[in-house]
Amino acid sequence: MSQVQQQSEPAVEPIAPLTGDEQRVEGRTPWQLFWGRFRRDKVALGALIWVILLIFASILVPVFVRLVSHNGPNDIKPELSNEFNIPVIGPSARFWGGVDPLGRDVFVRTLYGARTSLEVALIATAISVVIGLALGLLGGYFGGKTDTFTSRLTDIVLSLPVFLLAIGISASCGIDPRGCLGGTLKPGVPLVTFIIALFGWTYIARIVRGQTLSLREREFVEAARATGFGRLHIMFREILPNLVAPLIVYTTLLIPVNIIFEASLSYLGVGIPPGTPSWGQMIADATDGQLYRFAWWMLLFPGLMLVFTTLAFNLVGDALRDALDPRSGR
Repeated sequence: MSQVQQQSEPAVEPIAPLTGDEQRVEGRTPWQLFWGRFRRDKVALGALIWVILLIFASILVPVFVRLVSHNGPNDIKPELSNEFNIPVIGPSARFWGGVDPLGRDVFVRTLYGARTSLEVALIATAISVVIGLALGLLGGYFGGKTDTFTSRLTDIVLSLPVFLLAIGISASCGIDPRGCLGGTLKPGVPLVTFIIALFGWTYIARIVRGQTLSLREREFVEAARATGFGRLHIMFREILPNLVAPLIVYTTLLIPVNIIFEASLSYLGVGIPPGTPSWGQMIADATDGQLYRFAWWMLLFPGLMLVFTTLAFNLVGDALRDALDPRSGR
């Protein structure tokens, strides 16, 4: 009987010792986790490359003009248009994007337009984020009358016809060369930037307020209060770091909105002055008298740049949202 039991028991194989590679467990930093999720989205990577190239192109466009094109953004060559004021030079080796009715290089002006759009959008977005962060953080953390004041202020701004007000402010301040507010806001990039930032902070404030209302009741905030830390320490050292991820995502999505805003004002003739290249203004020049029917390149290059740039920022913003979300399954 003992022999049968011994035969029925399975043989236990010895466990092989773990090798050095199997024993080593490598942890990943939050940056590595984020980049691992983000780089799986090949479309977003391509959009990010486009944004980086556009930024470098807008910065280095004076070098390109001096070494390659030799055509400035406002160099007028009327001999390149016929008696009907229609440009006769399309895309060529000398003029990569053709010329407009004044003989100006469309490709060079498109690159300078990228510099204008990015300058306005980035500065206006930064100001909007600062204003929205401050109001949302104050209202969400302190609550009470402070929250009531910031929330009602946000509701008032949201209820305004923003685009009509922007047109009115830009038109009224653009009449006088000295600008508005004693010359503080002069026509051009500073005025358009101020107008966009004046109305662009509302959604940032609402997002920050909602996140702050949730974070101020979390255990680590209660522990900081119990330890004796003051309000400023809790707001800027405990709550603010947890707002970085949503702020990055929404900032990336707000930039293309501001680019469209600037292009719309310039298209209507109340944004960037004619002496400064702008995509919206170039599109308006191409549609004036249906000039694009004879000079299609005047509409094609600034239009494509506007579409690709706004699409690229939106794709990057969506990918950042997925990569920064720890609950994402990607």
